[in-house]
Amino acid sequence: MKLISSIVFVITFFCVQSYNLPDIRKMYVESSVSKTNAMKFYDFMNNYSKNEETLLAYKGASIALKAKHTTGIKQKKEEFIKGITILESVIKSNSNNIEARLIRLSIQENTPKILKYKENIETDKKQIIFLFNKQSVDLKEYIKDFVNQSKVFTEAEKQQLNK
Repeated sequence: MKLISSIVFVITFFCVQSYNLPDIRKMYVESSVSKTNAMKFYDFMNNYSKNEETLLAYKGASIALKAKHTTGIKQKKEEFIKGITILESVIKSNSNNIEARLIRLSIQENTPKILKYKENIETDKKQIIFLFNKQSVDLKEYIKDFVNQSKVFTEAEKQQLNK
């Protein structure tokens, strides 16, 4: 009986993925660096099946990032739309989810104009700035890191968040 209990514990411990935000944030940032990282991020998030909004936003982003590395225009478009649909549904259900807005902003800032997915940049910027002070310390740092490298935020906006 002890052996069976031990086996069940080991299987449960090693097979259940942990979805913690600091690690996922890091994976998201790293996913923009290489195809390998993007695919690892997608593989990790693809198994996520719960309804926590921020994690769903990252799942949508992982699908959209996978589309960048998919072959075939039709398949790229389908994957991108699938990912963005998840992300947009998170923002629609909670417009104050600043992290989902940050994810959308990062995607919109970096997608080619041909995709015509840039219409929320100004709205997301304003909402991020407006809600910034109400966020946890770790999320504020994550936002600052993004804002400081972003081309869509003005120097004044960057300074406002870096006070």
